[in-house]
Amino acid sequence: MKQLQVVFLPLGRVNFHMESAGEVLESSKKMLGEIYSHMEMPEELITSPEMLREYLVSLDEPDLIIFQNTTFVDSTFAAEVVRGIKCPILLWTVREPIIDGGRLRLNSLTGAFSAGNLFTSQGRSYEYIFGAPGEEKVAGKIKSVIDACRVKKSLRGLTVGVVGTAPGGFYFSTALDTELLKLTGSKIENIEARDIIKRAKELDKGQYEQHISELCGTLKDADKMPPDNLEKYGRLYAAYSQFIEEKGIKALASRCWPDFFTEYATPVCGVLSTLIDKDIAAACEADVYGAVSMYILKELTGAAPYFGDPVSLDEKKNTITFWHCGAGACSLARKDTGARAGVHPNRKIGPTMEFGLKSGRVTVIRLGRKADGTFRIFLMGGEAIDEPQQFLGTSVVVKTDNDAGKIVEDAVQAGWEPHFVLGYGDVSEAVKSLGRLLQIEVIEY
Repeated sequence: MKQLQVVFLPLGRVNFHMESAGEVLESSKKMLGEIYSHMEMPEELITSPEMLREYLVSLDEPDLIIFQNTTFVDSTFAAEVVRGIKCPILLWTVREPIIDGGRLRLNSLTGAFSAGNLFTSQGRSYEYIFGAPGEEKVAGKIKSVIDACRVKKSLRGLTVGVVGTAPGGFYFSTALDTELLKLTGSKIENIEARDIIKRAKELDKGQYEQHISELCGTLKDADKMPPDNLEKYGRLYAAYSQFIEEKGIKALASRCWPDFFTEYATPVCGVLSTLIDKDIAAACEADVYGAVSMYILKELTGAAPYFGDPVSLDEKKNTITFWHCGAGACSLARKDTGARAGVHPNRKIGPTMEFGLKSGRVTVIRLGRKADGTFRIFLMGGEAIDEPQQFLGTSVVVKTDNDAGKIVEDAVQAGWEPHFVLGYGDVSEAVKSLGRLLQIEVIEY
C-alpha cells in the first residue's frame, strides 16, 4: 500500500501576535514529526488564502489534512481546503498562550467555529481537537485519526478470502461482494471448502512438512496428536497458504464445520490459529464481517486479534467471558500455561488450541449489519483479567468498563451478531474515528 500522506496546514493572519504563533508552529511541527515521521508540512505559517491555494496545488492527493488555526483565520481558508481537497480533515485549535488582561494573541478558538461552520455548511465531515501541542490528549487524538485514516485506506486494498459457505442458520456470517465494496472498498475472493480439501490431499510431502515442525515447536503437546491429524493439519495449512498467496488475501472467513470434520477428519482450527499469528485476520464459521472486524483491530493494535462468542456473564464480577472452539492465536495465550494442543470439544478431533488468554487492556468491536442494510460498529472497553481457561477451547474473561449485565441486555436487544473481536490495547478513539470516516454509526457500550 502506498504510504499515507498526512498534511499539516498551520494557518494564521499577520495581524495577530506572530511571535506566539511561531512558537506554537514550531512546537506543533516537532510533535507531529514524532507522531508521524512522514508528515508533509510547509516551512512557515500560511498567512493568506493565496498562499494556501498555492500550497494545496503542490500536494499529491492527501489522505488527511490537519487544519490548524494557529491564529484566527476567517472562512476563506476553510473554503480553499473544501474547494481543492476531498480527503478527511482534522480541525485543530490551540490554547491561548497567555491570559494576562492584555492583548488576545492568537484567538484560535474562534477560528474553530469559523472553520467548523464552513465545513458543516458544505457537507464535509471532520474531526476536531482543542489543545496545545505537547498535550497528551492532543497527541492521542491526532495519532488515532491518522491510524483510522491508515486503516480506511488499507481497507480499500483489502482482499477477503472466503472458504466455503456459512454453516446452516449462521445467516449473519454471509456478505455480499457489492455491500462490502460499497462499505469499505474491499473485495471478496471465494473458494469452495471441497477445493481446499482437494488441494490439501494432492500436496507432496515437501510442501507441508515444515508446517508440522513449526506447529510442534510452538504448541505444547502437538507432538502427542495422532500423526495422521498432524499430517492433515500440515497439508491443510499449506493449501490455505497457497490460496492466500495467489489472491493476495489479508483477511479470511472460513467454513469449519461440518465439512472439515466429516470430509477431512481434521479441524481447521489449528490452521486459522497459525494464520492469525502470521498476520492474516482469520475468522471461522465463514463470518466475513467478523474477519473484517479482526483485520481492523489487527491494524489498529499491531497484534493478533481474538474472535469469539460471548458465552458467560457474571454480574457480581462485572465480567463477560468470550470463548471459541480452539482457533485463538498462540501468541495470546497466558504466559504461565502457554498454548496447548487439544481436540475439538464436540467432535473430539485435533489439533485445536487449548488455553486461557493473557490479561491486559482490551478493546472489543464488531462490524455489524443492521436490518435496513446499513452498518454499525459495536465498541466496548475493558480489562482481560487473570483467569484460567474457562471452557475447552480458548477463552478470555473481560471485566467491562461499564455494567456488564446492561451491556449484554442492550446488545442482545439491539440485535448484534454473536461473534465479537477482541484486541489488546485501547484503540477506542481510533475506532470511533474510523466509523466517522466510513460514515457508519459507532455504538459504545
